[in-house]
Amino acid sequence: MNKATLGAAVIAVVSVGATARAADLSYRPAPQPYTVNQPLNALSWAGPYLGGNVSYTWGQVDNNPTRPAGFGGGVQGGYNWQSGQLVFGLEGDLSASAASDTFAPWKFSNPWFGTARGRLGYAVGTVLLYGTGGLAFGELRGEAFGTSESHTNFGWTLGGGAELALNQNWSAKAEYLYVSLSNDNFNLTRLQNGVSFSTVRIGVNYHF
Repeated sequence: MNKATLGAAVIAVVSVGATARAADLSYRPAPQPYTVNQPLNALSWAGPYLGGNVSYTWGQVDNNPTRPAGFGGGVQGGYNWQSGQLVFGLEGDLSASAASDTFAPWKFSNPWFGTARGRLGYAVGTVLLYGTGGLAFGELRGEAFGTSESHTNFGWTLGGGAELALNQNWSAKAEYLYVSLSNDNFNLTRLQNGVSFSTVRIGVNYHF
């Protein structure tokens, strides 16, 4: 085989290989775009979250005619687990409150409270309906004749709510809690005083 024939053979082989490679590339499917903003679905409730809320509280002081009421706000956070449509988890919150009332010489207020609760819910599409209950704690402050006295007591809470997924990470919630804090001896009244109250709050959560 002379040099001219060998050169022609090499050129032919290279041309066939390039054509096959080009054909292979032309029939390869284009890569699909990666979407990072998927909507939150029924399986997305699992995991940690953190958020804030605003609230309105009204209640009554044991062994005293005062009925503290007022607005407040706070933070909450927790963790959810999910099995099918069943969602269960733990949540803790801490709130400041302007709830107060005055009767005769006595003024009672509930400056802050918190809870540590379990949650059990049912997911329907982007809505989570749940019940909740657990431990509550907070401060009851009494004032009379220019003096004040505060006690921090423990108790229990029970309630429920609904949470709506807005997108992959954000949700909005509406919740009702009934809170009962135990009695303690107040020198101001010479009686045992505690506080029980209802609170309705709306808030948002960020899911990580």
